[in-house]
Amino acid sequence: MEETSNILIVEDDLDVAEMLEAYFRVQGYFVMVANDGEDAVEIGLSRHPDLVILDIRLPDIDGYEVARRFRKNRRTEHIPIIFLTEKRARSDRLQGLELGADDYITKPFDIQELRLRVRNSLQRISQNAINNPVTGFPEGVLVDEKLTECLGRDDWALLSISLDNLDVFRSDYGFVASDDVLRAVSLMVHNAVRNIGSPSDFIGHLTTTQLVIVTNAGVLVNLGERIRTRIEQSLDYFYPLKDRDKAEKLSQRLALTMGGLLPKQGPFEDLEELKTRLFELR
Repeated sequence: MEETSNILIVEDDLDVAEMLEAYFRVQGYFVMVANDGEDAVEIGLSRHPDLVILDIRLPDIDGYEVARRFRKNRRTEHIPIIFLTEKRARSDRLQGLELGADDYITKPFDIQELRLRVRNSLQRISQNAINNPVTGFPEGVLVDEKLTECLGRDDWALLSISLDNLDVFRSDYGFVASDDVLRAVSLMVHNAVRNIGSPSDFIGHLTTTQLVIVTNAGVLVNLGERIRTRIEQSLDYFYPLKDRDKAEKLSQRLALTMGGLLPKQGPFEDLEELKTRLFELR
């Protein structure tokens, strides 16, 4: 892990950035450094590091905004983020956690402790890559393997299910509530597949908020209708009673986007092309 992992260090204090870069290089990591938020976003989105050590206080956009942009991009949304900051208030920690931070270290810090936290975060993301920790559905390599199997056959149908505006919901009500939403939606999807689909049907994550079901054309329409009906009639109930009728926020409320994909809509040259078509259904 340590010999191959790429770390992005985002730190505007040049002395601290230089010290961290030298230290982690000696540990066997490949290290990239950014001294402001916009550079960090550009490097992260183009080079996809395995982990980000991210200072919150930066000269342009802050670390929270950097993390927010990473979490909105499908190629960087699962990258572990360790916030490195002078902020100690509970509200600051919660804000970082709500953005999906894996850890939070305050300055001054023990470099050995930071090394161990980096190692543990990388091990955790490697071990958890098989199943989503909230829903239990497969993600990552297992989903890629299942979709790759479809490329050599013509008897499949794919159903994409995207939960829109979960990031807005998380910002308003917290990460615990948003995880509850995702967990409930996944259970509805699972029950629909169990009742209408076949035992060989597969459910997995393309992203945190986009699921894909591998099924067959014979049940695709009915399965989609059952899932849409069940989830859409439940979305309002995830909100506190006082917020359910706020028309001014209607465009940012939880919503469902679904779409189907069949072999005849191809041909699909490779896995990347197939996944791109699925992402377009969001």
